[in-house]
Amino acid sequence: MTTRIGVITFPGSLDDRDAQRAIRLAGAEPVALWHGSHDLQGVDALVLPGGFSYGDYLRSGAIAALSPIMAEVKSAADDGMPVLGICNGFQMLVEAHLLPGGLIRNANQQFVRRDQRLRVENATTAWTNAFDAGQEIVIPLKNGEGGYIADADTLARIEGEQLVAFRYVGVNPNGSLNDIAGLTNERGNVVGLMPHPEHAVEPGFGPDTAAAMRSGVDGRGFFDSVIAATVHAAA
Repeated sequence: MTTRIGVITFPGSLDDRDAQRAIRLAGAEPVALWHGSHDLQGVDALVLPGGFSYGDYLRSGAIAALSPIMAEVKSAADDGMPVLGICNGFQMLVEAHLLPGGLIRNANQQFVRRDQRLRVENATTAWTNAFDAGQEIVIPLKNGEGGYIADADTLARIEGEQLVAFRYVGVNPNGSLNDIAGLTNERGNVVGLMPHPEHAVEPGFGPDTAAAMRSGVDGRGFFDSVIAATVHAAA
């Protein structure tokens, strides 16, 4: 059975089609979902894509976190469905309290765009099981409000419970505390990160590598991971 992964489009989403393409290249079926609907169409997993939902008014992701479909996302996540939030999607997950902490304007007050080295800190989640703990990958990054923050107690809990999924390596591009680039929830089914794995899934379009220009495909591991996780859950 083919894994069906929903990609939710919000007003201002701009990486939803890229996420759908990444899912298709990984061998799953992308399912387009609309923020104003309450119907998840029986999907096996969900992606909240990058973009500028509602123009990033108030705080990035704050209005989108109140969209009708987010009630279904929360319920599905509570039931164990894999949910991935990418950039603006990560901001939605923290605004919806599916992940702890918050995201603020980059420390340098500039929009940052770069191919970013990450270290995989937790390779046991539904979205990271294709990686090894400690593995370094390169994923494109593009954000203006990617500085991760949390109070001291929350930060201690995140570190103590190994909820950091990814850390920035080499450069911390936005001033995130503890170099945090991405998080998981305790159950390991909800993951959010600021870099964009959907932009590193196809040779000729990803980051440069030592082998060739634009040949990086480290983002494929996210989608391979969730396909493996959903197949295992269905067995």
